[in-house]
Amino acid sequence: MLASGLYTGLVSHARVKPRRHKLAYKVFMLLIDLDELADLKLKTLGVGRFNLFGFDPQRFGDGSDRPLKAQIEAILAEAGIPTGGPICVLAMPQILGRAFNPLTVYFCHAADRTLSAILYEVNNTFGERHCYLIPAPNAALIRQDCAKGFYVSPFMDMDLSYAFRILRPEDQVLVAVDTSDADGLVLAASFSGERRELSDRELVRAWLTHPWMSLGVVAAIHWEALFIWLKGEKIRTRPKKPERFVTVAPQARLAA
Repeated sequence: MLASGLYTGLVSHARVKPRRHKLAYKVFMLLIDLDELADLKLKTLGVGRFNLFGFDPQRFGDGSDRPLKAQIEAILAEAGIPTGGPICVLAMPQILGRAFNPLTVYFCHAADRTLSAILYEVNNTFGERHCYLIPAPNAALIRQDCAKGFYVSPFMDMDLSYAFRILRPEDQVLVAVDTSDADGLVLAASFSGERRELSDRELVRAWLTHPWMSLGVVAAIHWEALFIWLKGEKIRTRPKKPERFVTVAPQARLAA
């Protein structure tokens, strides 16, 4: 039985200050165990090739043809984090060759298959990418935090912090990110989904019941940005991207 799967659910954003703005979209995501890439023999899913749906490892990590798992294990080893176990990637699929993942989450395991770290890979709409690596306890619900170090939204300041709340992908998954300034919460964003079998039937079913996915994530991001701008929010200057590709944050906290 494959560890890889399909999660259907809802992405929501709630900006609480300085101007309120909310959005919610139905989406579906793939959970791909990188050890199972050769076993994903579906008619509708292309691995590194064009199909109705796709997962192209070269669209992640450093974008090279070096195996994605080897890239992530090198990042872990440099940070002194145990490697050798499965690395599972939670990301939206390509649809007809097109995809944009604002946030990709890597669940990284040690050789004994216990969770050792979570890697958050962030893309902005300017073609830049940065990762936050945080050691993790082997728990079902995990809380992590780190300082913001990468420009994402033109309507958000840089002197902010992230608080992650993660429910590891089993029957359900949750990736929640609270963005705060010195005075409190600025933006709450989350994806919550329920697991389905990764099969041709379930992929097509998810596609037909999640029409927003076909419109494109980038188009939706810019559409929502227009609404925020019309509400009077100012655009922040984009700084240079971080010199290092990965920010390593302190050990995660166990959930209360």
